[in-house]
Amino acid sequence: MANLDILLITEANGATSLPGSSDSMELEAKEIKLWGGRFQESVTDAVERFTESISFDKDLYKHDIRGSRAHASMLAKQGLISVGDEDSILTGLDAIERRIQNGEFVWRADREDVHMNIEAALTDLIGEPAKKLHTARSRNDQVATDFRLWCRDAIDSIVERIKDLQIAMVDLAIKNAGTIVPGYTHLQRAQPVLLQHLLLAFVEQLDRDSGRLLDCRSRLNFCPLGACALAGTGLPIDRFMTSNALGFSSPLRNSIDAVSDRDFAMEFLSANSITAIHLSRLGEEWVLWASEEFGFITPNDSVSTGSSIMPQKKNPDPMELVRGKSARVVGDLVTLLTLCKGLPLAYNRDLQEDKEPVFDSVRTVLGMLEVSAEFARNISFNQDRIKKALPLGHLDATTLADYLVHKGVPFRTSHDIVGKCVTMCLGKNCQLKDLSLNDLRMLSPIFGDDVYEFLGVENAVSKFSSYGSTGSECVAGQLQYWIQKLGTGQ
Repeated sequence: MANLDILLITEANGATSLPGSSDSMELEAKEIKLWGGRFQESVTDAVERFTESISFDKDLYKHDIRGSRAHASMLAKQGLISVGDEDSILTGLDAIERRIQNGEFVWRADREDVHMNIEAALTDLIGEPAKKLHTARSRNDQVATDFRLWCRDAIDSIVERIKDLQIAMVDLAIKNAGTIVPGYTHLQRAQPVLLQHLLLAFVEQLDRDSGRLLDCRSRLNFCPLGACALAGTGLPIDRFMTSNALGFSSPLRNSIDAVSDRDFAMEFLSANSITAIHLSRLGEEWVLWASEEFGFITPNDSVSTGSSIMPQKKNPDPMELVRGKSARVVGDLVTLLTLCKGLPLAYNRDLQEDKEPVFDSVRTVLGMLEVSAEFARNISFNQDRIKKALPLGHLDATTLADYLVHKGVPFRTSHDIVGKCVTMCLGKNCQLKDLSLNDLRMLSPIFGDDVYEFLGVENAVSKFSSYGSTGSECVAGQLQYWIQKLGTGQ
């Protein structure tokens, strides 16, 4: 499973700062660009500040080095570089990776991006062999490869966090066995449901989120390396070797598509957006339930905040922020869709702007998942408050209609009869279970003594038996399924 440090920018580097700041990254005089052979003048400072990407794409350093290792080994196997050159390159890349991890590497804005920073540093370190590394490779296929590797690791991290939240929700369901809560449609009381059933609904949503991400992972897991700028190369490279070394399913078939495609990133952010919407809905549920009006849950102090002016306040701020940050994740998707909508084939510099929304989306979703799981582990359900709320709203009305259907009454007729029963209750200020048998028989002679087995929320819940319903046996089966699948609650 991927480590979450794929998201960490090496800000520990004392030499690192944003381009254009007073303590610029450029500790040395500008050097000739690696692409600068046909140019007579250096780019202006303004252009350099505007076009650099090292301030954010250095997040890709692990994946860039990994891709370079695979590429160097392939070049050596194909006889395009010597084994000695390969050894020098691999040793140098190892040294550079250690320097980055130790916060000793100087990221230079005049070297533009993560690829050129690492390649130039490698040249400084080992000399001429480093200049052979870019044989049969372009920054176009290089960045596409790095980005796919990064997204693949990020998906693994998100799926792991989703599972952690699912486990927290299942554990919460286990702790609250037998609790009945009002179920809502249109935010109006509808039918009684087991709390476990409601919590498992979110577990189901999260499972689809994992599925979408894993589907996306399988589609992105193809290797662009060797596509070069857009047309491939006439050199005898082995793209299948590099693809296999990097854990891809195979090389991408079309070199133009390989460098220009960002479908994988758009699909990834689309999956993230749906996950964020699900988390936002969970956040909304718990924000409502923590209010005085509902009072169904009490968050622990460890996941609550107070007011700077109202000393009595205890706010479920983490879940409010989960709700709020979903907008940011959706915005990241819209940014990427808009970025790609008018691009001609093949690679365009616009695609430099694809990374920040993806990095932000991943970082935000990971945070939302983490805090949602933390919140789930630190709330308690107020059983007395929930029980007092259950009689309101005639939640057993549909079950009463089902009773009449069992007696052979058409459902539409049953619906009308029970509607009149509710009207009678409103006049008497009572619940359906409080109506006498004579009251009920005034509306239909079909009612018998056994009707009271269908009235009251406990009886109503016990009557649900269809597959996937809120009946006790059905929910027990659902819960056992998730306990086994997630390996929790044992």
